This record gives sequence, C-alpha cells and structure tokens, in this order.
Amino acid sequence: MPFGTTLHSHGIQQQGTPWSDGVPGLSQTLIPSGGSFTYKWTATHYGTYWYHGHSKGQLMDGFYGPIYIRPAPGVATPFGLISSDSGQKAAMKKAFNNPNMMMITDWSHFTSQEIRDISVSANIDPFCMDSILINGKGSVNCQDVAFLQTLIPPPLVPLLNGLPYSDKGCMPLESPVGQTNTTHSLELVPSSMWNNCTATKSPNEVIQADPRTGWVNLNWISSSSVDELTVSIDGHSMWVYAVDGLFIKPQPVQAMTFPHGSRYSTLIKLDQAPGDYTIRVASSGLNQKVSGFGTLSYDNGHRKPINVKPFIDYGGVNTTASVIFFNAALASPFISSPPAQTADVTHFLALNRVADAWVWSLNGSSFGPPLELRKPLLFDPTSAIPNLSILSNNGTWIDLIMVLGGLQPSHPIHKHSNKGYLIGQGVGQFNYSSVVEAMKEIPQFFNLVDPPLVDTYYTPPTLGAGSWQIIRYQVVNPGAFFLHCHINPHLEGGMGIALMDGIDKWPKIPREYALNPKIVIEP
Repeated sequence: MPFGTTLHSHGIQQQGTPWSDGVPGLSQTLIPSGGSFTYKWTATHYGTYWYHGHSKGQLMDGFYGPIYIRPAPGVATPFGLISSDSGQKAAMKKAFNNPNMMMITDWSHFTSQEIRDISVSANIDPFCMDSILINGKGSVNCQDVAFLQTLIPPPLVPLLNGLPYSDKGCMPLESPVGQTNTTHSLELVPSSMWNNCTATKSPNEVIQADPRTGWVNLNWISSSSVDELTVSIDGHSMWVYAVDGLFIKPQPVQAMTFPHGSRYSTLIKLDQAPGDYTIRVASSGLNQKVSGFGTLSYDNGHRKPINVKPFIDYGGVNTTASVIFFNAALASPFISSPPAQTADVTHFLALNRVADAWVWSLNGSSFGPPLELRKPLLFDPTSAIPNLSILSNNGTWIDLIMVLGGLQPSHPIHKHSNKGYLIGQGVGQFNYSSVVEAMKEIPQFFNLVDPPLVDTYYTPPTLGAGSWQIIRYQVVNPGAFFLHCHINPHLEGGMGIALMDGIDKWPKIPREYALNPKIVIEP
C-alpha cells in the first residue's frame, strides 16, 4: 500500500491481546508503507465478523473482508426453536455448516481522500454515494427523478421546503436538514458528487442454492460507509438466528435494516418454485434512495426469473403493511446471561456536530484523524485526553447513556473489545440522572432480563425530537479501545471516544509489539 494503515478485526473481543485491535493512536501506530505488522489474537467467540482498515477513510476504498469462526463441537444451536422436526433441524445444521458470506456495501466513484478534502473545503457532510454492491458486485442504477421524489420519507417532506432529491436519489445538498445552517462553499462540491447519475451494467452477485438441501445459510455483513442498508429476498422469508456473531432466539422476517458494521446470520427455506429470485439491498436512510441487486438461484439447471411482489421498494420501504422487519431490540441471546441490574458508573455522551457540518463528536470534542499520529494510548495511558476518553477499573459495570438532539440521522455506534448490552432506547429527551431513576418513570423502555448482547448499536433518528440509547457493559479486558460511529465520514469527523478499560490492571505489552523495529512511534 502507498500509505500507512492498520487492520481492525471488527467484533473480535481481543481478550488479552489489546495490542492487536488495530486502531492507530490507541493500540498501535500506523504501519508504514512497505512495513509489516503481525496481528495475533484468540478466537473466544464463534460467528460472523469482518476485518477492515482503520485509518482515515480506507474502509470506503474497499479495504475489508469477511471473517467466519466455526463454533466448537457441542455448542448449542437455536434451530430447534425454528422447527421441532428432526429432519428439518438436520437440514438447517447442514446449511449452517456451509455459510454464504454476503458483504453489502455502498460505493463512491470518489476516493475517500477526495471525499474528505471536499467535505472540509466546502464544509459539507458527504452522504451521497454511487451504487450498492453485494460481495463487490453490482452496477450504478439510475431512476427517473420524478420517481425518486415519491420515495422521500413523509416526515422529511415539509423540512425540505420543496427542494428535490437529486438524480442519484440524494437529499438536496442545499438543505440544512443534512448540512446544518452553518456557512458552506457549495460551489466547491463537484456536480458529479451529487448529480449526473450515469448507469453502468456489470454482473450482480448470484447465490446458487440446491433446493434438495431444503435450506440455505446467508451471513450478512454491512460494510457500508454511509448508507443505511435494508435487505430482502423476493418470495422468501428469513430466519435471523445470530446477530454480531452470537446466536439469538430466531426471528422470522421478510426484511432487515442493518446498522453499519453489524452482522445478521439467516436461514432461508428453499420451498418456492425453482427459478431465480431477486435479492434487494436498498439504501433506506433519509440521506439517499438507491438500490443494488443480486440473485438467489435455485440450482436445478434452469435460469428462470420469478416475478413476485417484492417485500421492499427501491427505497427500502415495505410494500405492504404485513411485511415483517427484523426487530433488533428483541434480539435476545439464545443462551440468556443477563447484565448486572445496576451499574457502578454512569457516563453521559452527547452525540452531535461540533461547529461545522463535517465535524462530529461523541462527547463535545472531536476525536479526529490527527490523533492517529499520537503515541498510542496503550503505550502511554496517562496521556488520555479527558473529554476524549473514559477511564474505568477492571470488573466494574459501566452505563453509557447516549443522548441526541436536533436533526440527526441514526448513528451506528460500534464498541471495540467485549460486547455490551443494549438495555434501553427511546425517542425524546432523556431527563434522568441514571437508569435507576429512569426505570421508575418509564420502565417499559428498558430490558434487564434478556437484552441484546451486541457490538453495534443503532441510535433512533431524531427528526428534531431528540433520542437516546443506553449500553451496559462490564470491564473485563484491560486496554485502550475505541467507541465510535461507523458512518465513515462521521468517524473521520471525530465521532469517537477512547475507552480506557481496566486502568488499574493495565496490561504489559509483549516485547514483539512494544519494541517492533518496523513500527515508528510519532512524538
């Protein structure tokens, strides 16, 4: 590579190996061009994960790939909750052992550095992409501009004051809904970044499925940089049986909306007429309406397109009221292990912009790219910046209360190291000092019995009303880890904070990492 980089194994706990987490400025320095770095870690959990570059916007440029860890023999599976029939359970287990990795992402014809430079010079939030890809395959799909206006979410229409979506399906660049009321230099934004959709024709991904096996296993990974993605397969329901790697109590669904970075594992019953069925991946957020496509092909020697009413439209909205979407708030672990009923320490995080349209924060200050060049916090924990770090003792239970105000999109917040419980979320103001106080007034918004145990958390959109969500986790892995938004321009804009876990039990750095001669620590 012609520039420095690091590699983060997304979702991997890094228990006892914080020096392999791959975050410049926290766990290591940048690997220089022509250099090398050996990542070593123990697979403590089964499931679907992925790796990606963690320097600047390298994820946007295609630096990513899947990781799959098979369960150890004897690990209980949840397939008996889908069917009690022994034949069906055996067929599901066979499909489970043959996963199809489905990496879904957005793609821009601009490089990440070009996007960054334009964002800073023009003072914009860059949220317009060119296409949606499945396993790196797909085309630029262009639609009639009048049709794209019909996909604008109704709550957004009055806020746009008559401004139309662009021919790429993007929220108008001129609207303060997406760009705030600060001063911009929109003349510095190339027209082709928001407009001038030019269709291409390239092969789509095709998943071959043998109907004689009864089931097919699709493990979805959202490596999207900007767009929220919603997935469905024409004519087929899906059973979601794992989230962020771990088994859950299965949910039957026809569509799923992904936080950036999350992983959903699904089983699909092959009980339809043989033929080709369209896989739909739609950008369903407020920022853009565009779709990518693939094919689920019954492998019987015939390629016959099957036309059935899709579950979602081009903008990711359900086509009928009966369509069932995956409910992430109900993704209870298959093997229940509830969190502590109270936290030892509570931290409030105010998610918002800081002054400019492209500058973001998790706690009032921006954790921007220049901090990548600092001496890693793992090597020098006393240099942690107060507003950009949370210090904790090993063994304690932490509540992270995230509050949002104003007009903001949903933020996919990713936690490095061990997973945390999503114990509550809601729309409106959070007017409480703690979870204990809030549960006395609004207990229906909380789950301390079997909450989702995940590493990516999707904040509710605000649309001016505000929103909140709460993560509870136990400090069990001392080291310097990252909590950040996984929308890449927001991450580059500083939307992150360091979790200095187990500061009282700080790990000793192995010699091969502390003194690696190929790694140069910047002053």
